[in-house]
Amino acid sequence: MTRRLTVSDIAGMIDHSLLRPNLNEAEFVEGVELSRKFKVATCSVVPFDVSRAVKMLAGSGVPVSTVVAFPHGTVPTEVKVFEAQRSLEAGAIELDMVMAISRMLAGDYAYVEADIRAMAEVTHAHGAELKVIFENCYLTREMIVKACQISEAAGADFVKTSTGYGTSGATLEDVRLMRASVSPSMKVKAAGGIRTLDEFLQYRAAGVNRVATRSSQAILEEAARREAQGTLLELE
Repeated sequence: MTRRLTVSDIAGMIDHSLLRPNLNEAEFVEGVELSRKFKVATCSVVPFDVSRAVKMLAGSGVPVSTVVAFPHGTVPTEVKVFEAQRSLEAGAIELDMVMAISRMLAGDYAYVEADIRAMAEVTHAHGAELKVIFENCYLTREMIVKACQISEAAGADFVKTSTGYGTSGATLEDVRLMRASVSPSMKVKAAGGIRTLDEFLQYRAAGVNRVATRSSQAILEEAARREAQGTLLELE
């Protein structure tokens, strides 16, 4: 059965990404204000911008998220935990950690699980949520399934396709596999290459709970246009 969506439905699934390394100051301010205007799920910033993003968004109802060990996941667990602690104390309410990709590729699943569990413990102690970034472009389908199982067993809240800075980003095939590989209580996030409302709706239909994008304004303005026309519909 077809259901009408609202702009708020779409905005509530977006982490507006301000992670680009060459992001300038004007773009940062514009991105924070866009997050406020549309009331996105989170404004996603790099760790040294957490404090000021929290201050800029105070009273807006829009929380701040950030990344840990981004974009390669290569730092030791204790460094990830320290980085997480600093960002949580600065006011971040969601953390997107990069999995220990090379350890996953090596089949060292015990390390990967312990790494995620340590992060889940510190994150949950602050009442925040943890997303685990896999970087699927480097993984086989079997590894993606295993990474989903490990992440859920370790206490993560989300599994996420990619950083957006690997050799490729999200694919519908990958998110369907991830959705099928975790329990209904686990959330799935897609990142990398989602730039239009139609693409967004395809990922929503595939079972994604959250989307990271730099194209929030274009997506949400198109959603507003269709909502006004009565044509912003849930894909079947």
